[in-house]
Amino acid sequence: MIRFDSITKRYPPDITALTDVSAEIAAGELITIVGHSGAGKSTLLKLIPAIERPTRGAVLVNGQNVGALGSRALPFLRRNLGLVFQDQKLLFDRTVLANVLLPLEITGFSRKEAQRRAEAALDKVGLLQRARAMPIALSGGEQQRLAIARAVVHRPSLLLADEPTAYLDLDTAHDVASIFLEFHRVGVTVLVATYDDSLFPGARRLLLDHGRML
Repeated sequence: MIRFDSITKRYPPDITALTDVSAEIAAGELITIVGHSGAGKSTLLKLIPAIERPTRGAVLVNGQNVGALGSRALPFLRRNLGLVFQDQKLLFDRTVLANVLLPLEITGFSRKEAQRRAEAALDKVGLLQRARAMPIALSGGEQQRLAIARAVVHRPSLLLADEPTAYLDLDTAHDVASIFLEFHRVGVTVLVATYDDSLFPGARRLLLDHGRML
């Protein structure tokens, strides 16, 4: 499903985030990307939806070189991806349900179908009873679960998460991690950048050290 082919990523003036990284990920795999702070985990994840583009090398998703896609093609790429990044970008002036409905409204789902899917996604992460609440009223763990519901409401085949359990207490971190494990069990390909891969038993580990794959 995903291939990193000799990826190097540099930022100006002279910062190298990734150096000659190569890896292959099959459909249906559960992958943890681990390494120290600054190892390049977030950068590697962001190359997949073309939030970042490689300086050298290619990122292939289902055989398509995503780094070469134009701006008009990116929305079609991202419709097959679920993205959970540290900056959750929740809309605090809308209800929990409205936050999850938004991606479906943008892509043209009917109101009835969008409502059905949004409620199903909230139920999956244990937030259906909070559908009418505002995000500010949620705990940190609940906000993270809301971000996951929004990421999966369009039923992506690939779910990407950047430190989804960071800043959560251990019990809440296990609860959040279990959601990703459940999506993997039903066939979703899951990639998680994490400091604590013990939360994701059975995952294949990709280890980064100062931008290089070990």
